[in-house]
Amino acid sequence: MLTLFHHPLYASCRFVRLLFGEYGEELALIEERPWLRRREFLALNPAATLPVLLAEGDQPVVGAAAIGEYVDETRGVLKRERRLMAEDPVGRAEIRRLIDWYLGKMDGDVTRHLVRERALKPHMAPEHGGGSPDSTAIRAARANVRQHLKYTNWLAGTRNWLAGERLSAADLAAAASLSVLDYLGEVDWRDNDAARDWYSRVKSRPAFRPLLADRVRGLTPASHYADLDF
Repeated sequence: MLTLFHHPLYASCRFVRLLFGEYGEELALIEERPWLRRREFLALNPAATLPVLLAEGDQPVVGAAAIGEYVDETRGVLKRERRLMAEDPVGRAEIRRLIDWYLGKMDGDVTRHLVRERALKPHMAPEHGGGSPDSTAIRAARANVRQHLKYTNWLAGTRNWLAGERLSAADLAAAASLSVLDYLGEVDWRDNDAARDWYSRVKSRPAFRPLLADRVRGLTPASHYADLDF
């Protein structure tokens, strides 16, 4: 069994868990607090970032994008119609664009700030960046949520799945990001029916069940978080 160093509220880590889950493969999970910069973790990834996968032979594969490519090359290409990347170059480019949108742009605009201010800082020591939440950062992130949800609603309303006709890694990246915000109760699904219906479809998949069971110390999820008919 492969091992994933992760944090339950990091969208990039959830993305990797969903990828393996869709291919029916379990991971051994080690929850890591990268701000502690443990010596053993730094030996795997000197940048002290998540996720980190210990692949075959305990070789570390670092970062969601690299792990995603590794999963596709070692698992996905064997799955044919269940492959989470497109068979054609243009289709793959669109999937990669959306993965970057949700795990890069949306994370930078919204997710990482709300996670840090609401979930992490209250439990971090001052020397590691802990302290009172930054209300300015929270307000800015909340304002940005609306635009990303609007874009997701447009994608879901004009395509069968976000990147095209079938489920892809792009859907998993988007669902990973939105699931973090949904845990925090930061997504207003009203007036975004297409996005809500799409998310409900992804949320109902077996690969998503472990994420719905996630709980973070000191932070109870929104009441509808694990509800498939929300």
